[in-house]
Amino acid sequence: MGAAMRRIHVGNALSAFGLGFTVPYLYVYVAQVRGLGAMTAGLVLAVFAVAALVVLPFAGRAIVRRGPLPVLLAALVTAALGALSLGLAGTAATVLAAAALLGAGQAIMQPALATMIVDCSPAETRSRAFATQFFLQNLGLGVGGLIGGHLVDTSRVSSFTLLFAIEAAMFLLLVVVMATVRVPHSPRIQDAPGGSAKGSWRQLLGNRAMVQLCVLGFVLFFACYGQFESGLSAYGVEAAGISTSALGTALAANTLMIVVAQFAVLKFVERRRRSRVIAAVGLIWAMAWLVAGYAGLGHGSQEMATAAFVSTYALFGLGEAMLSPTVAPLVADLAPEGMAGQYNSAFALVKQLALAVGPAVGGPLGASLHGPYIVTFLLFSLGISVLAVRLGRGLSDVQDRPWVVGSRVVTRGGVATEPVAAEA
Repeated sequence: MGAAMRRIHVGNALSAFGLGFTVPYLYVYVAQVRGLGAMTAGLVLAVFAVAALVVLPFAGRAIVRRGPLPVLLAALVTAALGALSLGLAGTAATVLAAAALLGAGQAIMQPALATMIVDCSPAETRSRAFATQFFLQNLGLGVGGLIGGHLVDTSRVSSFTLLFAIEAAMFLLLVVVMATVRVPHSPRIQDAPGGSAKGSWRQLLGNRAMVQLCVLGFVLFFACYGQFESGLSAYGVEAAGISTSALGTALAANTLMIVVAQFAVLKFVERRRRSRVIAAVGLIWAMAWLVAGYAGLGHGSQEMATAAFVSTYALFGLGEAMLSPTVAPLVADLAPEGMAGQYNSAFALVKQLALAVGPAVGGPLGASLHGPYIVTFLLFSLGISVLAVRLGRGLSDVQDRPWVVGSRVVTRGGVATEPVAAEA
């Protein structure tokens, strides 16, 4: 791992640590500590999603034109300003404006950091780089949430102001760390779709494999991440009688599974077709929904229901660990030369759409229609496997099987080199 990649991973960990400090406590802070009510708190969460949807279509073009580092630095300063403002805001208008700044900065960080990882890693090591990123993000979120929970006191506004000030400081520290990164030119797979570095949405939509991956990505995020804190938690409380402490244990089990299993899973998926790994995730998540169905509809003891519900979140974590070294590198390998920023931003936009729609659909369904809720998302998970298999038919060998990249002609700085190894 080069110096640039080390700084990028430190940046990922710091940003996740800062977010973990505040995200779990946003609702309580706005609704109770500031006394602005549940409606304003709900609007704050909605503003995060809307801000992301507004800025992401422009973020990709900016990354392509200016490079990922300047865009990342601007996003970090914006997020720091938003976090500090949120800690000082006392009215609904100022809280919503601060949330918009913080949400926009956070949204742009994702594709900018992903593009820097692409530029600092050759195709044969990219899966490991993204797996490390996902590992550090979850570790940072978990540690940040744990420390933040011990600092806040709902009876003291100043404790939350301190929390948001620390988050802002993390973003500004990250500006200092990332400002020294030298992003090298990354080797590119020669048979990736060609195109202009300026890019356009029309060109992206003309890439059939990328469109298929975006559809698949929407289903992935809709059926998993979009349900964690909405439909699935509502289902657990209403159908399975899960306590709030048990719900917290389930979320911890998800994070623990990712942290413990990430690199063991990486060794398993590195030499397997990406499309088949994603298809396997669909089957694992289908199993998770069946276990969730038992928790709420199985009429067993409360202890068994709780154990099953916690196991559901752990199974989702296993699937997430398999996806992290698979999906993000595939987005990069589908992008033409110089277009990784726009492709990463497009995929981040799809993710945000899924995360906005998922809770809106899953929340009411999970709270009231327990059986249909489980059946619906069981079918969505099986649909992931079907879509992944179909996607695999349209991928080239080096896109679906990245370990053979050494046997292909690879472009370094625009000059084609000869194959360096025979295909295994």
